[in-house]
Amino acid sequence: MATDHIRYDVLARDALRGVLRRVLSDAAAHGLPGEHHFFMTFVSKAEGVKLSPRLLAQYPEEMTIILQHQFWDLVVTEDRFEVGLSFGGIPERLVVPFHAIKSFFDPSVQFGLQFEPSEAIAETPASPKLPAAPAPAALAPAPVAAASAADDQPEPPAPSGEGAEVVRLDRFRKK
Repeated sequence: MATDHIRYDVLARDALRGVLRRVLSDAAAHGLPGEHHFFMTFVSKAEGVKLSPRLLAQYPEEMTIILQHQFWDLVVTEDRFEVGLSFGGIPERLVVPFHAIKSFFDPSVQFGLQFEPSEAIAETPASPKLPAAPAPAALAPAPVAAASAADDQPEPPAPSGEGAEVVRLDRFRKK
């Protein structure tokens, strides 16, 4: 097989991250249209991610946030987004570089993007380059941080480290 000097994989990945950037920029400027809302999973310890020590202790590997009803001060730059969310009634400011995002999903239109888990880690300059493990056939969702309209509902427990926890997303939907 010939060597890919153009790096189509990198170009495609960057283009898909551009979709995220554009969607979040539109949401920052105009709000969320219609029933659109976003579930985003990111690597908690990726280079450039800023979380409070409390959230990092609760979500040491990865975290899923929901941008729906209760978020504020969404700022989108070329390489990251910043947003204010409330976790258990405590306001927090999150900074998430686009390279840290593992998945994006808009359930209102069943649109999603999945990035290889090793991409977010491999792009951090401080981490050593490890051979990429093959992605599993089916990924269990990350624990979802209750940050949307679900502040009155209990937060899911922190992961125990014994495998993935499946969380019903209906628990966080406004009824």
